[in-house]
Amino acid sequence: MKLPRRNFLHLAAGAAALPALSRIAWTESYPSRPVRIIVGFPPGGTADIVARLMGQRLSERLGQPFVIENRPGAGGNIGTEAVVRAPADGYTLLLAATLNTINATLYEKLNYNFIRDIAPVACIIRTPLIMVVNPAVPAKILPEFIAYAKDNPAKVTMASAGTGTLSHIAGELFKMMTGIDVLHVPYRGGAPALTDLTGGQVQVYFSPLPESISTIKGGKVRALAVTTAGRSEALPDVPTVGDFVAGYEATVWFGIGAPKATTAEIVDKLNKEINAGLADPQLKARLADLGGTVIAGSPSDFGSFVAAETDKWAKVVRFAGIKPE
Repeated sequence: MKLPRRNFLHLAAGAAALPALSRIAWTESYPSRPVRIIVGFPPGGTADIVARLMGQRLSERLGQPFVIENRPGAGGNIGTEAVVRAPADGYTLLLAATLNTINATLYEKLNYNFIRDIAPVACIIRTPLIMVVNPAVPAKILPEFIAYAKDNPAKVTMASAGTGTLSHIAGELFKMMTGIDVLHVPYRGGAPALTDLTGGQVQVYFSPLPESISTIKGGKVRALAVTTAGRSEALPDVPTVGDFVAGYEATVWFGIGAPKATTAEIVDKLNKEINAGLADPQLKARLADLGGTVIAGSPSDFGSFVAAETDKWAKVVRFAGIKPE
């Protein structure tokens, strides 16, 4: 039977609209089962705390459990690859972090491309590192430390939580921008690095704020500067590195990503709920306890930030010739 042209066009238009309508209906019902947030770091650290705080908030707002799954190893690469390989249905998300943008250059043969394979959803928080020195170091302010290091080339020792970690890369950025020559001493984690700093075995360390703030306030180490563009509310009397080294900035940041093919509708819904959570005074206060600043914005804002961070750290990794352990 031959359909009149007008009837045929109506039927064709209706058929074309079905996928869009079903997508919208499916998005409105999302999530209809538990959602996993993969964290590529061990339980108990800052990354894990941020994920659990945001997961709890999303569970309350969306009515389904957001379950935190820790998959540590290879600087976060194991957890990231698990999300890259997961179905792009919104039920497996990634707690993205600064190390993802460092690893893009640090590791030559990753099984994924972070920018290509992970869709940015939303940034959550940025926190500073603190440049701390052993009290025996004869420098009370940052310019004095730079002068001290230049007067003692290759004699000042710089601890890190491990080769390729942000505490290491932030130090290499500082070296690159100031022209100083200090000896890198990698540790297996921040705790032993801070222990040896307080004991005088090493002299300087770019430490995550939550890890060292009690040590600073106890007078066991001296804080010279924070690495964010602005001062930290947790240590308002401590200047920024950028106050003395123009353009310097290094932040520990966390956000949410999803497998690349996740629909825009799901990404936008998650972004809206994350930003609503970040506007809540109670959650903001909990995140502030970590020494951080909440960062709300669109998926494209987060994507642009990730791209800029990737380019920035690529230059530092190549300049310093860093290779993974």
